[in-house]
Amino acid sequence: MASSTLIVDVTAWRQQQPFVDGPYACSGGTADGFDALIVRVTAADGWEGFGEAAPLGAFYDAAFPGGMRAGVEVLAPALLGLASDRIGVVDRRLDEVLRGHPYAKSAIDMAVWDLACRRRGVALADALGGNAGPTDLYQVVGPEAADPAGRAADLVERGYRRLQVKVGRDPREDAERVRAVRAAVGAGIPLFADANAGYTTAAARRFIAAAAGVDLWFEQPCATLAECAAIRGVCPWPLVLDESITSLATLVDARGIADAITIKLARVGGITKAAGIRDAAVALGLHVTIEDTGGADIDTAAMAHLSASTPARLRLHTVDFNAWVTISNAAGMPAPQAGQLAAPTGPGLGIAVDVASLGEPFLRCA
Repeated sequence: MASSTLIVDVTAWRQQQPFVDGPYACSGGTADGFDALIVRVTAADGWEGFGEAAPLGAFYDAAFPGGMRAGVEVLAPALLGLASDRIGVVDRRLDEVLRGHPYAKSAIDMAVWDLACRRRGVALADALGGNAGPTDLYQVVGPEAADPAGRAADLVERGYRRLQVKVGRDPREDAERVRAVRAAVGAGIPLFADANAGYTTAAARRFIAAAAGVDLWFEQPCATLAECAAIRGVCPWPLVLDESITSLATLVDARGIADAITIKLARVGGITKAAGIRDAAVALGLHVTIEDTGGADIDTAAMAHLSASTPARLRLHTVDFNAWVTISNAAGMPAPQAGQLAAPTGPGLGIAVDVASLGEPFLRCA
């Protein structure tokens, strides 16, 4: 083992990232922005990599920003002396040191991938299977929109070609909003009704009846896999599972229920585990969305690379979180073109992190 590849420093920052369009709401709650964790991992030979993760407040998923920061303080000392090019070893070590809490490991895992790929001179997408081209972007019509049809039309005018309408509250009102959005944007825009696990089985059935005839995809109607399975037989639309997909094991359990899955990097523990779940889903013939719970340029670059390395015929879409927030933490993220997002072409994440913009780190472990 070359001593030059050994990890010698782990540095972490906290960054507040307000939303451009104001508060963001879903069935679980409302947030004003992302409270992000950014990690830098440095090897003895001077190569370094960056990672980013951000829970959506404390109401979405089993994650919260304070827990993420506490987790990295536990994990950072255990990384020192590990070979940065042996990503599988690093992944196992993270799980040995801290049981569960995948969201606390995601930024570290991303940083190690960035470091290893930069040293090899290869783009992350190429290391994960090859770049299959840009990925379609979606944007959100949230429940706070007073005029959902107008919001949807504006997003299409801005270049987005896929829309996610947040549902999961009152089934009949949700169905009216979905119908209004579909009428506003026409038949050519894929529409996703995303309940974020907010419905009971009874409410999900009422929504299905009230929105009958609308062309859409139905995303995570209920909180548990058993509840989603219970409404599978009466659901006329493709069913997407998001919050239920927390590991490879849950993907296996979802067979026969899901037509598509959403993989969020922080939810599953980072790129290593996300890529494994993605590859299994592709083998099963499921459509895949790669995204995350939040972040800015660093995290968006990682999502773009993993999305780009997913076979095009089974990709659904991704999200440009760096356009959602008022700050930028890196340069080099391509601007969307024709409603699609491309991965940067340079080695690793392919971006240049603006360390000065991050302020003082809250952790330095060396």
